Formats: sequence, structure tokens, C-alpha cells
Amino acid sequence: MSQPITANPGEAPNLFRNQFPYDAPPRILFDGVEVPMHRPDDIFMTDTTFRDGQQARTPYTVEQIVDLFELLHRLSGPKGVIRQTEFFLYSEKDRQAVRACQEKGYKFPEITAWIRAVAQDFQLVKEMGIRETGILTSCSDYHIYMKLGMTRRQAMEQYLSVVRAALDAGIRPRCHLEDITRADIYGFVIPFVRELVRLSEESGIPVKVRLCDTMGYGVSYPGAVLPRSVPRLLHALRTETGIAPAQLEWHGHNDFYKVLTNAVTAWLYGCSSVNGTLLGFGERTGNTPLEGLLFEYIGLTGDTSVDTRIVTEIAEYFERKLGYAIPPMTPFVGKQFNVTAAGIHADGLIKNEEIYNIFDTAKLLNRPLGVLVTDKAGTAGVAHWVNRQLGLTGDDRIDKRHPGVQAMYAWVQAQYEDGRTTSLSDEELLAAARIHLPELFGSS
Repeated sequence: MSQPITANPGEAPNLFRNQFPYDAPPRILFDGVEVPMHRPDDIFMTDTTFRDGQQARTPYTVEQIVDLFELLHRLSGPKGVIRQTEFFLYSEKDRQAVRACQEKGYKFPEITAWIRAVAQDFQLVKEMGIRETGILTSCSDYHIYMKLGMTRRQAMEQYLSVVRAALDAGIRPRCHLEDITRADIYGFVIPFVRELVRLSEESGIPVKVRLCDTMGYGVSYPGAVLPRSVPRLLHALRTETGIAPAQLEWHGHNDFYKVLTNAVTAWLYGCSSVNGTLLGFGERTGNTPLEGLLFEYIGLTGDTSVDTRIVTEIAEYFERKLGYAIPPMTPFVGKQFNVTAAGIHADGLIKNEEIYNIFDTAKLLNRPLGVLVTDKAGTAGVAHWVNRQLGLTGDDRIDKRHPGVQAMYAWVQAQYEDGRTTSLSDEELLAAARIHLPELFGSS
């Protein structure tokens, strides 16, 4: 299986200028060849909230890391849907956080590390008693030639020496193939992964490979050409190297709005593991959001062992404890993700909320369906807000034709006739309801 390390003729880097012109958006090319899906029997998630996720925000304190680790553990569920989470080890604060999380004694998520491709960094991993570590093994010629100043042969030899050091220490290496969607797949990636498979077989320790779509260039189209096609990339690795799906992991970025689609495509075409972060925090445009992956995982597997309401707890923690204002339209965690402002939609919701709600958000996320009341909400929107706010159900529900609802909507319209542009707050609406629907509030 092993083949000689190769380089381009004349040691010139292959920058795929037909796909990456730089002075124009990258091209998506097709050659008419498509590959079959090959979904592994076991698919799961891993987390990089404390590594890549900290590279795009104010670093977490030790206490915050422990709190988030606890939430990740609960979100993993009894089956360990979130199998691992990775940490930096370079600062004393990093190591304190790892120790505090290790003291929890949880099986899931397993604590792993991340180091550079230098042998001395393994000392940190061994001292912390960590069994698996990620290793930076950049694989595109953009990185090998232009950043590292090496040839492919030099880079390969350095990477393999560090992998051997990990194996000699009894540590599972996880090679992070940075910038794989701009790499020469057959000129460098396939030969490198073949060597990793050989080392796995010789040592009896499975070497993992994380496919890093560092710039978000990946596309989900089976007929697109390498190196951008996620299906073609997974197919080539599986069929040309013999690596097992359990040793493959996808790590994406959202530069072109494709991060979740590419991640799920990786699952479908032979990758057991997909790496993400809470709320999608990560460099530049971010990583795959774990909460998005979780709902895709449930849709693909039918596994409902996870308490999805913890997603809402996580969102509340970020806002309350970390002071992060989640964009309101963000799926699953934004304040308005299941809130409608259109009167015609609110009318449908009153009849049956399933008409305009993606699923039972009250049950699955502890987030009852909401209506944003503006002058566009109509009497149906006002009635829905009153019923939800006051917990009115069944025969107690108020109808949009009720005179008090009509009067309350007239008051709403009057607010916007004076030039208002923002939605009405719950406090304002509650005060109006007390005036126009006093019978709902008793003698108080």
C-alpha cells in the first residue's frame, strides 16, 4: 500500500489556479464523475470549543470551561454522541482547565489535546495523562511551500517523525490535514495517509485523520472535482488508502455558508466523525455548530437519547454568563428562531402551530412558539401573544375576534402611526392587555 513520497515536477507548488484564481471567487468545476454514498454504521460528533472555538473570542476562564464541559457532557447523552473535546495545553490556565475537567471523571466527551508537529510538545501530552492528541500536519502546497518553506518530502518526513514519536509513547495521534480542500490529493494527501495507515497497522494504534476545510472551500456536490468536492475527497481516501471510517474526521469552516452541509456530506460519504463547536464559534466565520449537527444526527439516525433542551441551556449560558448576544435569527438558539411576525402566519398558528413551526420546539428545546407583535401581526398575532403569555389553552383561549383583542390591535397600530419601527416588548403588550382585556387578570 505504501508509495514513495512525491512532489510536483521541479518542486513547484500546485496552487490549482483554475479553481482558486484569488482575484475572483473560487471556481466550482465539474467533470461528470460522481461517486456513491458510503455512510458509516457509527456516526458521531467531536468538539473543539476549547481549541478552535477560543481563537475567535475572548478566552474562557477556567470556571467557564468547566461549566461548558459539564454542558457538553450532558448534551453527549448516554451514548456519547459528542465523543471527544480537545484542549490547548500551552498555558498554565489551559492545564488547570484540563485538570479540572479530568476530575469530573466523565467518559464522554473524552479529553484530547492539540499540539504542533514538533516532538517536544508530546511531553505536555504525556504529563497531562491524555491518550489522544491532534497534530498540525498542513497538507496544501499553500502551506507546505508558502508558509512552512518546505518541499513536500520535507514536510512528510517531519510529520511522520512526530506521528512515530506519538506511537512510541502509546498516544493516539490525530493528524490535522490543514487546508485539505486546496491540497494535491493524489500528489501528497493519498501518499501521506497511506503511510499513516501503514503505521497504524504496524503499531496496533489507530492513527486518526482530521480533514480540515480550513478556508471553507469544500462543496457537497458529488460531481465537482478534487480537491473541493467533499464526496470525491472521502471516496478517494477510502478507496485509495484503506483507512477506516472510524479514523476519519471532518472539520469545516463557514466562509462560503457551507459548513453544516459539508459536515453532513462528510458523514454520508464515509466519515464517522464530524468536529464542531458550541454555537459555531471558530476562526473567521466559525466552525460547524454542534447544535446544528445534533439535529442532523437525530434526523439521520433516529437516535433520541439526547436531551435536546440542553441546547437552550447552553444558549442561555452564553448570553447570561458570557455576555454574548446571540444573533436573534440563529437557528435553534436565537430569540426569534421560532417567532413569527406575519399576521397571516399567526392566524395559521392559532389553528395549529404545526403549520408554521419546524417541530415541537416547546418539547424539544423548551422554547414555546412565539409571535413578534408589530403592526404586521394582525389580530391573530395579538391573540396568539395573549394566549401564550397568559398560558391560555383549550376553551380558555382568546379568539382574534374578541373585542378586547380588536381594541388591543388598534392600540398596536397607533404606536406605528407615530413612527415606531421596533417590535413591541412583552412589558408594553402586557400593560396594554391589562387595559383592553381586564377580565383575564381578575381583580388584581
